[in-house]
Amino acid sequence: MKKVLISIIFLIAGCSVFAQKQKINYLTTFDDKLFHFGFTIGMNTLDFNVVNYNPIGENEDLVLYPEDGIVWDSRIRSDVATLVPGFTVGIVSSLRLSKDFNLRFLPGLSFGERQLTFNVPVKDINSYEEDLSFYTIRSTFLDFPLLLKYKARRINNDRPYVIFGGAYRHDISRTAQEDLIKLKNGGFYAEVGGGWDHYFAFFRFSVEAKFSLGLNDQLGDLPAPTQRLYYAQSIKNLRSKIFTLSFHFE
Repeated sequence: MKKVLISIIFLIAGCSVFAQKQKINYLTTFDDKLFHFGFTIGMNTLDFNVVNYNPIGENEDLVLYPEDGIVWDSRIRSDVATLVPGFTVGIVSSLRLSKDFNLRFLPGLSFGERQLTFNVPVKDINSYEEDLSFYTIRSTFLDFPLLLKYKARRINNDRPYVIFGGAYRHDISRTAQEDLIKLKNGGFYAEVGGGWDHYFAFFRFSVEAKFSLGLNDQLGDLPAPTQRLYYAQSIKNLRSKIFTLSFHFE
């Protein structure tokens, strides 16, 4: 019995010491700074919200291809069936507005792609394969997000937060080929998300999930007549959707 009591005393003492170590707060004045900077890396998935003409003849500028069986009442449908992971890097700059709010500007570079699947075979003059079921659109974005960050109460070395704001993205990817589906260069986005700050001894690490909804139609001009035009003409509206999982080091 004596050995059991001694063991319990040592266990309680050990837990007490461990608990005290867990409560050591790091970077206690970090959030009081007017400015701070860092960098971010992350993963993204690019998506489209696709609105199709139904039937395709609703598009008054339709170019018909009877040899392909495409007539004005054809119902050509397209959508993004598979999300392909991409990569994001950027710089973090933060301005303290108040105890709970920060203004954050995170310029960066994002790489990604989207695969538009069609319910008719895809005939692309730039592809060696015939009768594909999808068309790949690759993008390289210059990102310019401007976000408000609202921080909850700090709990030891952790602090949850939410973000909201807007962004402008400019697609700098261009090829010498005549793309089957062309996109506009730039667009505005509404952004919302949340994350979790963790304070280490020498830096703050954050995990953040963010959803970006495109506000502009991204469908660009028609390709040259060397391509089949009905793929682009079957689409009435094309808006971007982006999900980003970021890791900030500040």
